[in-house]
Amino acid sequence: MEEKETRERREDIFSKTVRAGKRTYFFDVKATRSDQYYLTITESKKRFNPEQGKFYYEKHKIFLYQEDFDKFRNGMETALRFIETGELPEPETEETKQDVKKPEETKTVVDEKPGDADVTFEDLGKE
Repeated sequence: MEEKETRERREDIFSKTVRAGKRTYFFDVKATRSDQYYLTITESKKRFNPEQGKFYYEKHKIFLYQEDFDKFRNGMETALRFIETGELPEPETEETKQDVKKPEETKTVVDEKPGDADVTFEDLGKE
């Protein structure tokens, strides 16, 4: 029991609650076992289940680690600036993208030589 209490105290470092209309946001700073801080952002919305006749809370969490803070902050500031001013950001160059790819862009590319695509399964093992 003592170990569990120590772990909980170590993990919960700081918490800030923000109520915004029908939603509540929780910003919780936690620590890994190696005492590295990270941020969890939780969005909580009160919902009603008509079948059970009860309210419940729907939650969504984002985990943000220290190595991503600057990228997250820059993305957030860029999006907020656009919303507030309509100012489009400068197009990203290869240097500013910092190896960021969308999941659909991540593909395995195989260099093909002429004639490589002409191989069939029956040809395997033949020299």
